[in-house]
Amino acid sequence: MNLDDFFTDGGPLEAVIPMYRPRAQQLEMARRIYSTLETRGRLVAEAGTGTGKTLAYLIPALLFGGKVIVSTGTKTLQDQLFHRDIPAVRAALARPVTIALLKGRSNYVCPYHLGRALAEARLKSREEALQLRAIARFAASSDSGDRMACGDVPEESPAWGFATSTRDNCLGGECPDHKDCFVLKARKNALEADVVVVNHHLFFADVWLKDEGAGELLPASNAVIFDEAHQLPATASLFFGETVTTGLIIDLCRDVKVEAAVAAADFPDLQIAAGELETAARDVRLGLGLAQTRLPAARALEREEFREAVMDMVAHLARLDALLKSQAERAETLAQCYVRCHEAASRMEKWLMPSNPSADGSGAPPEAGMVRWLEAASHSVLFHSTPLNAGELFARQIENDARAWIFTSATLSVRGNFSHYLNEIGLLEADTAVWDSPFDYATQALLYVPATMPDPNSPEYTQAALDAAWPLLLASGGSAFLLFTSLRAMNAAYKLLQTRMSAVGVSYPLLLQGEKSRSELLDEFRRLGNAVLLGSQSFWEGVDVAGEALSLVVIDRLPFQPPDDPVLAARMEVLRQEGKNPFFDHQLPHAVISLKQGAGRLIRRESDRGVLMICDTRLVDKPYGRRIWQALPPMKRTRRQEEAVAFLLKRAE
Repeated sequence: MNLDDFFTDGGPLEAVIPMYRPRAQQLEMARRIYSTLETRGRLVAEAGTGTGKTLAYLIPALLFGGKVIVSTGTKTLQDQLFHRDIPAVRAALARPVTIALLKGRSNYVCPYHLGRALAEARLKSREEALQLRAIARFAASSDSGDRMACGDVPEESPAWGFATSTRDNCLGGECPDHKDCFVLKARKNALEADVVVVNHHLFFADVWLKDEGAGELLPASNAVIFDEAHQLPATASLFFGETVTTGLIIDLCRDVKVEAAVAAADFPDLQIAAGELETAARDVRLGLGLAQTRLPAARALEREEFREAVMDMVAHLARLDALLKSQAERAETLAQCYVRCHEAASRMEKWLMPSNPSADGSGAPPEAGMVRWLEAASHSVLFHSTPLNAGELFARQIENDARAWIFTSATLSVRGNFSHYLNEIGLLEADTAVWDSPFDYATQALLYVPATMPDPNSPEYTQAALDAAWPLLLASGGSAFLLFTSLRAMNAAYKLLQTRMSAVGVSYPLLLQGEKSRSELLDEFRRLGNAVLLGSQSFWEGVDVAGEALSLVVIDRLPFQPPDDPVLAARMEVLRQEGKNPFFDHQLPHAVISLKQGAGRLIRRESDRGVLMICDTRLVDKPYGRRIWQALPPMKRTRRQEEAVAFLLKRAE
């Protein structure tokens, strides 16, 4: 049976996938991917919503044979591929293809750390203690140890921090529970499998380890396929950069105090130094005030109280580093703490290292085009060094790699132009292709932009956006996503919507990002059928709600990156120095790709029908707006509220 036979009426896919329908775009994409596998080429492929890109790359990959690594954007998509999509394709092919699921070590229960935590009872509450015991019961009966399979304990529970390991605190071959290690079992399965499913974070962790000469996580393969490839530039920046956080330093201090009490009880200076460093790390966050913010390094260090707090923390970090070095031979656990402490001290020293003034305004970017900046979260400070061009670093990793490389997503181009994406990921030579969605957007969807709205930066904007969206919410009977470009706007809108609904006696269920896990919120949204879900970045992509449960998607603003972001500011200055236009060459393409992701939430099946409301009138009023809406699916457009309301009411008839 050849490739085309799988994508026909009455073919093998129809027998194993409910409601499967052949699509010309899907077959064309599958042919192109098979050809890329044959030539070991590089293909960047955009496939519109509804193309069925998962089958379009899985069928040729499994049919061609050899070992394949499939990397996805999220762990949720990993699980979907491993548990649903690949088994279905394997059944259609009727071939004995072996598959393995591989995640980062923090996703697996660590028997050693779990046992230590159970014995030492270091948890803060009774609830965490009960959850830790639930994890222990799960680990005793699980073959995989994968935390996502443990339904009794929320994924965000602090108890997981005591039941898993990190690269820093793993004891490796010295671990007494080495033979029961779930991570090693998962890696062994990956070595033996035909198809290995990973996520982008793990893929880049593997690249980083190879670059550092520290081994590798992933097995050799004949091909690498990136699904949700639009996320790769951000993930690459994360892994090719460096970060130190006060939270990690505080965790280190906690571990040092515990290990020193066991292995160096006669050396109290170690516990004292750890306690002093913990206090100093907490003072660093206090030195920035209450606001959560992002700042270039130099601007932050201009604040005297903050600078003194950082220098005090660095001094205590150096002292603990010296003490741990003197005691490291007493126990493997203390040696691990020393490695962690020494790395944190080295990174902080580099972050503080003065240099010549440069593009980012920080006055001191480290070597090799790095931008130094910090992020003040609610309880910690993150010290970042981020590469200006992660694409160059990624390209260096694959320039002499003979494997086939396939990058696919629904959003990689701006009206068929891939130059922005190719530059971000460093692919100077790659084939590109676009397949439009098979959906009939002209009849299934309506794009509505209000006739008038205040300036998006004005204080009353969120209130105005809700006022404009309210008649549409009533017409749709709930069944809506309200997507925001910031958490602040999302939370403000939630309170305003609660007040409005209470005042007029409307009671659609309101769901808010952060109240539960994303998967739990989506399950509840589908089950309720008339809910209104308010979300920020987490719900702009990778969310699939088909049918009557979702008929209205409201986007508050065009998703431009904040101009005061330290990394963006540095990259824009570099573009200016190269004679380019930062807005048209970087900010606008980035916004288009992000907006296409948000818009893609609306129509997920041939039978779906709904309205995409973009509140930001710059989409129509600004000259560049035409470039944005022309990149969206070809929906009918209107600026008349009554027409949008009528479209929704007609759907409900």
